[in-house]
Amino acid sequence: MRRKMAQIISAVKGTRDFYPEDMAVRRWVYQKMQEVSELYGYVEYDGPFLERIDLYAAKSGEELVKEQAFVFPDRGGDLITLRPELTPSLARMIAQKQKQLVFPQRWWSFGPFWRYERPQKGRTREFFQWNVDMLGSDSPESDAELIAVCATFFQKVGLSPDQVKIFVNSRELMDLVLKRLGISPDLKTSVFRLIDRKDKLSFQEWEQFALSLGLTQTQLDGLKFAITDKDLWQESDSLKTVIQLLGKMGLGDYVTFDPQIIRGLDYYTGVVFEARDMDKEGRAILGGGHYGNLVGDVGGEVLPGVGFAMGDVMLRLMLEKYNCLPEFQNTSAKVLVTVFDESLYFDSLEIANQIRAANIPTVFITEPMKLQKQFKYADRIGVPIVLILGPEEKENNQITIKNLLTRNQENIPRQELIPYLNKILLKN
Repeated sequence: MRRKMAQIISAVKGTRDFYPEDMAVRRWVYQKMQEVSELYGYVEYDGPFLERIDLYAAKSGEELVKEQAFVFPDRGGDLITLRPELTPSLARMIAQKQKQLVFPQRWWSFGPFWRYERPQKGRTREFFQWNVDMLGSDSPESDAELIAVCATFFQKVGLSPDQVKIFVNSRELMDLVLKRLGISPDLKTSVFRLIDRKDKLSFQEWEQFALSLGLTQTQLDGLKFAITDKDLWQESDSLKTVIQLLGKMGLGDYVTFDPQIIRGLDYYTGVVFEARDMDKEGRAILGGGHYGNLVGDVGGEVLPGVGFAMGDVMLRLMLEKYNCLPEFQNTSAKVLVTVFDESLYFDSLEIANQIRAANIPTVFITEPMKLQKQFKYADRIGVPIVLILGPEEKENNQITIKNLLTRNQENIPRQELIPYLNKILLKN
């Protein structure tokens, strides 16, 4: 009777397994984010993965709290959530030390987040996110800097302005449009959501939704005209400054005005922006904007700022699509030390330890196998240098070094091993 194989337990829906090649991408992306953040003078921080749901009720809006957060009671009965975003934690952290900090502060972070959403292309329930914020600055110049950080990152990872664009708008400008159309301030939040959903509904559904909010046909016609007016930004001094500065920085090709960019989170008050694939595939790669009061709702003093967040899921899809990812390496090692036979095992191990002591990553063969198989293994995992210590080499106090990239092989004295390896690895 055949034994039934045990079924492999599947991962939690909406999560991902990070195999070595996936982890290599995550580390590479993190390094690029760190490089760009530090280039602009930002310092790294992080907050807890668990927060009280009350924190998000104060800052993030009803949809995130009621529909997207993973909420559960702790043993004391308090409602706790896996963090769905970082800005409210940032607000609390700033409020706690507001009197001690010198502003503006420039902070960045990269870590895991969770949202209870329907998994689909470009969207998972567990994801990693880059967060960058300038705190305590209330100028369009600071808005321009944050957008410049985004554009510089795209440059660093090899995404061109033909492939990705940062779309900018201003909520203050859209407030002016609504006021000019005679739309009641009570409808502001609903109309902003209406604009945000323009490309998510059919034309007929969108119009019906607009009229159901209480807009007149005249107001709707005026709104439709405004959100297609590509020159509307000329009415905003903030946007004119932002666009001019980015041009002066040589990053203007990455930026364009779009009056339909609103952003869904309630705490944005000024310039807002999103980055998208120019082929219009998938969701926004990043989103951010200017907030007039970051910490007031969590007990601090009024503090403006500007920030953005970039998730890793859409970013990876973009990097794969445009062939921007580096080639994956199966090993971190630069050298493989073979074991000629059992009698030379400890001699070979001594050599491996000597190389590691010189901070050269090294693989040592721990399982007995024929020498030819060891060479094949080294070739398959991509180690460039293979060392052989046989009876003849031991007798002559030498090491045989084979370069798998050039296929050259030579014998060198044992005492010259480390300088020799450093020299050839520097060339490679």
